[in-house]
Amino acid sequence: MTDIEQAGRPGRLSVEHRVVDGVRVVTVQGEIDHDVKNVLGDALLIGDGAAQPARIVVDLSGVTFMDSSGINVFVAAHQAVSATDGWLRIAAAQDSVLHVLRLVGIDALIPCHPTVEQAMHT
Repeated sequence: MTDIEQAGRPGRLSVEHRVVDGVRVVTVQGEIDHDVKNVLGDALLIGDGAAQPARIVVDLSGVTFMDSSGINVFVAAHQAVSATDGWLRIAAAQDSVLHVLRLVGIDALIPCHPTVEQAMHT
């Protein structure tokens, strides 16, 4: 498991990732905005030296705010994994974040699930 926290702004964004049954599960906590988009993008698309799974579930249960920067990161990650016949799924988004995802239509592009378990096994 890897834990990434934005340098100089502890508590602002925390990202952990692990691989479960060949699926990269990325757990995000905090706020996703322009200042942290690169941290999130790196966590989604750059492996830790191991082969990168083409299937990614992003657990947003700990995300309290997300602006268009997060949307852009998710779209880029979706395009990258789709190019390798993989997939990206979003899980457990809080109502305010899910509202943003639905408002811009991301839920039509990237499946959103109520739980990580459902996202992994759908």
